[in-house]
Amino acid sequence: MVVAKKSYEDSRRKRVEENKKRMESLNLPLLSQAFKPSPTKQAKPRVVQKQVAEVRRSTRFANKPAPIYKEVALDRVAIPRRIFGRKRNLSNLVLASSEAVAEAKEKAEKLLWCLPPGCPIFKKSMQPSHVAGGFWLGLPSNFSERNLPSHDAVMILIDEDGDEYPTKYLAKKSGLSGGWKGFAVAHHLAYGDALVFQLIGRTAFKVFIIRVNVSEEGNKL
Repeated sequence: MVVAKKSYEDSRRKRVEENKKRMESLNLPLLSQAFKPSPTKQAKPRVVQKQVAEVRRSTRFANKPAPIYKEVALDRVAIPRRIFGRKRNLSNLVLASSEAVAEAKEKAEKLLWCLPPGCPIFKKSMQPSHVAGGFWLGLPSNFSERNLPSHDAVMILIDEDGDEYPTKYLAKKSGLSGGWKGFAVAHHLAYGDALVFQLIGRTAFKVFIIRVNVSEEGNKL
């Protein structure tokens, strides 16, 4: 076992010596030294030379002096903004008693039977939203579907004196919007008043007003 190991080392040493002689014959050690990497050089920073060039100007202003600009303080303009969610001011709205409102409705019902037949008709008791704040008048949906246009239109309200008031009819909402406020204010409509609407044309109502009796001690909203 020891002899085999010694013979292996002798043969290995012999091959190393042979390889060394071959490298020396081919000058490989000198070549390996020639190709050793040279130390890295530090790159020099790039210097950018700035040149001042003359600004080209229009021939119309070439012979004129350059303009001088100054900062001018401007006052801030306040733009009013629309405020949403504002509560309605109904503090001065006098409310009639439930008995007075019922009495006005009863008179309006009697008027329905007294008017000549042939024209569609309905009655409406005035609520706070009809006569103050929003000024929106909703019409009975079944009445609107059967008798009024299916699109937005101008609806004329004619009072008992024959005066006409144009209003905006909104078909999808089945109600009167623009113009209704003018009619309500002009006729001093109050909470509890009963109105009878008689359709005398495709877009015209004859309006009858039954006033509610409000005592001097009426309640305020």
